[in-house]
Amino acid sequence: MLWILVITLAYFCFALASLGDRIILSGPSQPHSYTFFVGILSAAVILLIPFVGISVPQGILWLWIILAALFNILGIYTMFSALNVFDVSKIIPTIGALQPIFVVIFSFLILGEDAMESRQIFAFIILLLGSVLISIEKNYRVTRRSLKLSFFAALFFSLEMIFAKIVYLDLAFWDGFIWMKIFGLVFVMSFLFNKTFRRDIFKVDQKLDKKNSIIFFLGQGFGGLANILQGWAISLVPLAYLGIMNAMKGLQYVFLFIFALIISAAFPKLLNEKTSKTIIIQRIIAIILIVIGLLVLFL
Repeated sequence: MLWILVITLAYFCFALASLGDRIILSGPSQPHSYTFFVGILSAAVILLIPFVGISVPQGILWLWIILAALFNILGIYTMFSALNVFDVSKIIPTIGALQPIFVVIFSFLILGEDAMESRQIFAFIILLLGSVLISIEKNYRVTRRSLKLSFFAALFFSLEMIFAKIVYLDLAFWDGFIWMKIFGLVFVMSFLFNKTFRRDIFKVDQKLDKKNSIIFFLGQGFGGLANILQGWAISLVPLAYLGIMNAMKGLQYVFLFIFALIISAAFPKLLNEKTSKTIIIQRIIAIILIVIGLLVLFL
């Protein structure tokens, strides 16, 4: 199963990108600004067209491509809107818990009764528990508003994954991936028609020094690579395993936890990471659950 290796590498790169964000990111920012620049940077994949080529989709494929791109931008915007108001510890675990469930539901609606076997369902539950446990912080609390924003972010991201998979059923990976990023670029460019959005987008809030600039661009590079690998994994994975692949996101937090421990020990001033015995025990239990889930699934 090549998709397992690909999605593991994707989560590894996502963890490196997230680590870069933790080092240099400070304070809230406007969600439309974040969404705009994520869309712009993601569209850089268009530069690969001379090397990989691209075909023109036909018929209803255009609808699935547009919907996948639209739900991706809506998911990013909703998630950043939530992070602009609430702490990351309230949002990310909730999205991580809801999104795999939505993906399984939508996959079931498409596949019918053959969607998942009992062993796969058990592995999915164990992986989901491990992923949620490893991402929950000490003071985790859910409010009605944070749950609402997390709910819609997870819903949009899951719909993006489903429609992207439908696209990949009929298009080669690079064809589908590039077209979705092109339409994502179109959607974020529409932000410029709003005067407030346009002002915030082009307002420079923070000037990075040389060290932080290197970290920033390395983080963005790993984020872009992770995005490509995740898209490739979606194109490879059987539709019935989409929810399980999503529940494997806990691997990202496993990698991030290990990276944070190493950097905190080697460079304590670089990363302000609070680690207690309780947190370490919680992370270890979560890692054990994730390992058990993977063993149940693939052995």
